[in-house]
Amino acid sequence: MLSAHTHLIQVASIVFSVCAGLTLIILRMRAGKQPTNLRKIIAPPLGMSTGFIMFAFPVTHIHWLWGLSAFGTGLLIFSFPLIVTTRLERVESDIFVRRSKAFIFIMLTLLAIRLALHSVVEEYMSIPQTGALFYLLAFGMILPWRLAMVGDYMRLQKAEM
Repeated sequence: MLSAHTHLIQVASIVFSVCAGLTLIILRMRAGKQPTNLRKIIAPPLGMSTGFIMFAFPVTHIHWLWGLSAFGTGLLIFSFPLIVTTRLERVESDIFVRRSKAFIFIMLTLLAIRLALHSVVEEYMSIPQTGALFYLLAFGMILPWRLAMVGDYMRLQKAEM
């Protein structure tokens, strides 16, 4: 049986995840209205990489195979829909991020899958360990997505020359 404190932390974690996911969707949709640049493309994974500091604290330590599996799942499964629904497009001298109409649906589906998996995973590990696992999953998802965007950006930049 969970204590009231642990249950409150779990609920707060879910609420925070939903708010963060919805905020991400809104920000991503608004970003398509302004030109992009290389800095805007690489900033999210660079900023997110600071999260690896959490592993300096023993409370977040997980088995390396679990971490590798989470990262690999993000890399090989969850990044794919983001990569195929995100394209860069040149409009005069500017480059814009263009997403398909399926982008919102894909983001909401990924959020729902993450929330469903979160409650299952929490049965086997602590809340900080669950957060660490999902951090690795998210980082594995964002890294190839942004690398694909960098490739598209460089291709479009070269085409201008």
